[in-house]
Amino acid sequence: MTLSHDVAGHGPVVVLLHSSVCDRRMWDDQWKALTDAGHRVVRCDFRGFGDTPAEAVHPYRDADDVLALLDTLGVGRAALVGASFGGRVAVEIAARDPERVTALALLCAALPGHEPGPALRDFDSREDELIEANDLLGAVELNVTTWLGPEATEAVRERVRAMQRHAFEVQLAADEAAEVAAGKSAQEAAGEAAGLEAPESEEPSVDPAAITAPTLVVSGAHDMADFRAMSTRLARLIPDARHIELPWAGHLPSLERPAEATALLTAFLREHTPVERAA
Repeated sequence: MTLSHDVAGHGPVVVLLHSSVCDRRMWDDQWKALTDAGHRVVRCDFRGFGDTPAEAVHPYRDADDVLALLDTLGVGRAALVGASFGGRVAVEIAARDPERVTALALLCAALPGHEPGPALRDFDSREDELIEANDLLGAVELNVTTWLGPEATEAVRERVRAMQRHAFEVQLAADEAAEVAAGKSAQEAAGEAAGLEAPESEEPSVDPAAITAPTLVVSGAHDMADFRAMSTRLARLIPDARHIELPWAGHLPSLERPAEATALLTAFLREHTPVERAA
């Protein structure tokens, strides 16, 4: 499967990897700024998000999907910018294939292998309950309330609502179709669709210490404790990583204060992205 994606600009490649609360549209505010700064910019939708269909049967890895997309586009090396779950995917790629990553920016990133704390477990449990009760609006609002910080405008909250609801609908439909195909009724299938994400293959061992790219780790002071802890750990494990905590940010700083987040990213990429032109 080739991930749905956009490509624009010329120059060193930057790949934007979205949060699981959103899809590739979350980068609308950074898109033109990065192309204007002299980058060839790629953004994609993971399976079950945006325009990429869900895969509810065969195991896969999102990191493999991203690398396959880059191969299709003829991109050998690229800078990766990942938000939340997209940051987790970026960490996996940078640790597994360090020679392919020129720079790494992690915005409130998840860490492979992290053991959820009480707050994250409670969120997951509440989300599952709402989905099982077929209360998609409630599940969407839970995500908007949990993951957007105090700086997010109502217009941004509405954008996130639309992206999250679409992801829920796509993923639930795929789960139900797979269960029905396996011989269960639609009602039984809907009751078992709480996971919402297609099955990935067994999680590989990921060693952030293997990352060689210059790395910027960004956390938000208003984010959930789990993600602040993961950012701190990533900054400690990745050699020579730089860690910045934004006092105004929640979990999605590129949406909450897009101009400030964009300036931070463009400055980091300007300092660390190689000057040679991308193939």
